[in-house]
Amino acid sequence: MEDKQKQEKDIRVLATFIGCYCRGKHQSPKGELCPDCAELLRYAEMKRRKCPLHPKPDCKHCPVHCYGKAQRALIRGVMAYSGRRLLLRGRLDLLWHYFF
Repeated sequence: MEDKQKQEKDIRVLATFIGCYCRGKHQSPKGELCPDCAELLRYAEMKRRKCPLHPKPDCKHCPVHCYGKAQRALIRGVMAYSGRRLLLRGRLDLLWHYFF
């Protein structure tokens, strides 16, 4: 049960990061994603749900890279862009998620 909760939390964090990125880069309204970002979120969610490793390591420390090269580059850009902005807006819970 704990794995399922961690999986859902990871997906919520991904959605938060992709939402921030989409609002900033594609001027999407809050709570909505452009088609490209929605597809990236669907892809990332599918890959997270199918991860064969338990417990799942951070993607950057994972021995099995399940994302394709293009999606890895996109998600890296999303994390770099959104991470700084969300922390500056006071989202310290995301910093907690990163370290723990």
